[in-house]
Amino acid sequence: MPKSLEEINERIRDGSVYVVTADEMPAIVGELGSEDAAREVDVVTTGTFGAMCSSGVWMNFGHSDPPIKMSQVWLNDVEAYAGVAAVDAFIGATQLSETRGLEYGGAHVIEDLVARKEVHMRAVGYATDCYPRRSVEAPISIVDLNEATMLNPRNAYQRYNVATNSTDRVLYTYMGTLLPRFGNATFSGSGTLSPIYNDPDYETIGVGTRIFLCGAQGYVVGNGTQHDPANSFGTLMVCGDLKAMSTDYLRAAILHKYGTSLYVGIGIPIPVLNEGIARKTAISDADIKTTILDYGVGRRSRPELKTVSYEELKSGMIDLNGKEVRTSSMSSFFKAKEIATELAARIQKGAFELALPTARLPRQATQKPMKQLSAVPLVREVMLPSITVREAISVQEAAKIIVGRQVNHLPVISASNKLIGIVTAYDISKAVALNKGDSLKGIMTRRVVTATPDEPIDLAARRLERHNISALPVIDHTNTVIGIITSEDLSKLLACR
Repeated sequence: MPKSLEEINERIRDGSVYVVTADEMPAIVGELGSEDAAREVDVVTTGTFGAMCSSGVWMNFGHSDPPIKMSQVWLNDVEAYAGVAAVDAFIGATQLSETRGLEYGGAHVIEDLVARKEVHMRAVGYATDCYPRRSVEAPISIVDLNEATMLNPRNAYQRYNVATNSTDRVLYTYMGTLLPRFGNATFSGSGTLSPIYNDPDYETIGVGTRIFLCGAQGYVVGNGTQHDPANSFGTLMVCGDLKAMSTDYLRAAILHKYGTSLYVGIGIPIPVLNEGIARKTAISDADIKTTILDYGVGRRSRPELKTVSYEELKSGMIDLNGKEVRTSSMSSFFKAKEIATELAARIQKGAFELALPTARLPRQATQKPMKQLSAVPLVREVMLPSITVREAISVQEAAKIIVGRQVNHLPVISASNKLIGIVTAYDISKAVALNKGDSLKGIMTRRVVTATPDEPIDLAARRLERHNISALPVIDHTNTVIGIITSEDLSKLLACR
């Protein structure tokens, strides 16, 4: 017979509740079957601990004397949104410091507050009759705040795509550092411990579900932004009292050359109300599939390279087109298990009762891309024909081509017409000044930063800026030069947008 939530909560109160973690459930169901497992097990606890960029905190500072209506607020030089009321503000985890850049952000402010450290608050506003003050500064700790409520718009992704990189350059992304030529693959999520994968039909996870949030009791507010359950990418919006949280389960992070994020620990108890729920909580890492995407290609056209299981990913190595590629997780399985175990212990001690949702989350929603009034130009639409040369020609010959054709860059190609280097007008001038008249072989740059014809010009512009160069040879899939795009051309085009 199905169990009710009140029966389970009564067992929690009298100490007879039977709780297991989600990674234990496959073996239990395998041994007993789902029907008997549903009779035996009352609660299955889940856990996840990973970088959840869509996180932040609402704060109320209280009124100063004389009072101020804050229009801008900074905490340790990280701006918080202050467009509500007078002394409320929201600080997001990925907002960067105005003085420390990528090395410190909103996530660090949140961790500092949870660690009971003081942060420097600075605010400005416009004067009114009831709010005459224009600026205020003060050291603030979490005990000085009237309220500090974590409200995270998108957490606990059901699963993540795997990221890898086919290009010949390193990519710095929200999925970590991706090495060139499929040098590694990164993934996230806790697999068999994943909260949503243990309740994929949202029978027990919904509006009002009580959860473990960074060491405190929290709640599911609703579905998260970018909620896409139709494709197994469900997300949750969650909230909780920051003052009750612990840095054991909340940590700021720096993603190298990308920005900041907040590692958030979430555990959700799944009450085993019937056989169907018992069967769903028996999901294993081998059952959970995800897709490997090439992050070297623009977002909308990223090719799906392969489908793999979390069991394969957790092994540390996957096979990709005959190549062994190392895998690494952006999440911590150790912390996810610790969270599931801690939540189980609290339930068994009677310190954490369960709550069913007051409303179910949507199960068929999908996501669509941003509506754009105009298409972003592609490199192929703005590139120019490129004059190429062989590495055997002399510096003097190259100089004559640059002067005669009024160009500043000469891609160097091999006998088979493949790109092998590039020389610039500066390289030629320097060689002439030093009386180096031999071939281009000794002066050309061999590690050439390139573009592909089907990528947006915004990516090409970013690459020019990042590498501090002035041109990108455009190559096809065979490494043959088909054009060139320069910083001057891009500057003219972007200035018109």
